[in-house]
Amino acid sequence: MAEEHSGRRVIATNRKARHEYQILDSWEAGLVLTGPEVKSARAGHVSFKDTFARLDGGEVWLQNLHISPYDPASRWNLDPERPRKLLLHAHEIRKLIGRVEERGLSLVPLDLYFRGGYVKTTLALARGKKMHDKRETLKARVQEREARRAVKGDRSG
Repeated sequence: MAEEHSGRRVIATNRKARHEYQILDSWEAGLVLTGPEVKSARAGHVSFKDTFARLDGGEVWLQNLHISPYDPASRWNLDPERPRKLLLHAHEIRKLIGRVEERGLSLVPLDLYFRGGYVKTTLALARGKKMHDKRETLKARVQEREARRAVKGDRSG
């Protein structure tokens, strides 16, 4: 689960995001978390089920990200699915406001990771895929896998 490169340790990935959406652009955003939430995230107790981001009053909020309560801090634990503020530069938020208003575009988190002791997420601007697009993506992946196997088999034989 831990992936180390460029000081980045991945906590969790949103595996459904790349299947359900066509990724158009992405940004790195910090999360405003409490101490027990950070400790729970460090332990890997995070779930992306139905997670999305929305713009509200010039701020970006992450909705439905489930961070399990940290048991030793029982008194200070908050709602596991509370909205969490994302930290982006003002110019990035202005760009997002203009693009999200386009029809069919959503803000989706791709992963959650530690960088320099801070919890960050990769926020993506995405367009939902239709069912036939998903099938085409799966077919292309299968064909690519078979081609790699064929090339690998040719070298060893």
